[in-house]
Amino acid sequence: MLEQAFLETLMDKAWPALEREDLGGDGTAKWVLRASNGVTQRANSVWPANPAESADSHVVATGLESAADLERSVSAASEWYRRRRLPLIFQVFDDSRSAALNDVLDRRRFTRQSETKIMLRGLDGLPPRPPKMEMLELPSEEWLRLWWSVDGRGGEAELSVAHRILTACPALYALVRDDDGVPAAVGRLALVDGWGGIYGMATSAGHRRRGYAAQVLAALLHAGAVRDLKGVWLLVTAANHGAQSLYTQAGFMDHGSYLYRQAPLKRALSGC
Repeated sequence: MLEQAFLETLMDKAWPALEREDLGGDGTAKWVLRASNGVTQRANSVWPANPAESADSHVVATGLESAADLERSVSAASEWYRRRRLPLIFQVFDDSRSAALNDVLDRRRFTRQSETKIMLRGLDGLPPRPPKMEMLELPSEEWLRLWWSVDGRGGEAELSVAHRILTACPALYALVRDDDGVPAAVGRLALVDGWGGIYGMATSAGHRRRGYAAQVLAALLHAGAVRDLKGVWLLVTAANHGAQSLYTQAGFMDHGSYLYRQAPLKRALSGC
């Protein structure tokens, strides 16, 4: 079974923020502050990283601090994001390590947003390989435009930031076309430390419910198998039951969840 702390590290590397700074450590739980001009919640949120390198006590090893320490850390993180004119958002995983932090965020009336399921599978017993699929090492303009039309929030400036996030990690980009050559669906396989992460799964509005997403997913899984990856994870919002059904049918199983907790301010980011 893949350990949660290690999976969090893989996920962080698969969608790397353009700016990051460690908060804490040296006897306290380490947080990673991430910012990318407000493009996606993941790349603009605090990751309460598991301080495995500082396991000199039970408190540090489990990532638990006193309420006072947590309050001070939340205030320091709030100031860091304020200077960047971004809301303070935490990516909080659903496990015992998050209990003390959730208590503090509850007292501060942080909202709960974008609950997301983590799903995982090995690379045996794969679905059939699709016959026609374009596989690239960098996202083409067509790939970017289709993905952004489904998941994007913003204009050209935001798309440029998203492109920098995507290409900051080695990855493969799949694109399938319809019979007329029109791009129908896309997906991304991040390649991180011998594992693969499925991101950017998107089907254009006019091509949905026609099997294109399943083809993209199968192609990415086969690409991972060719590279002898140990396994593949993906992220899907808890409200997206259609996508969850697709992934379950493809052999993925639940492996935890997380949500975003945002300070009670005006603006909310989007994306899982």
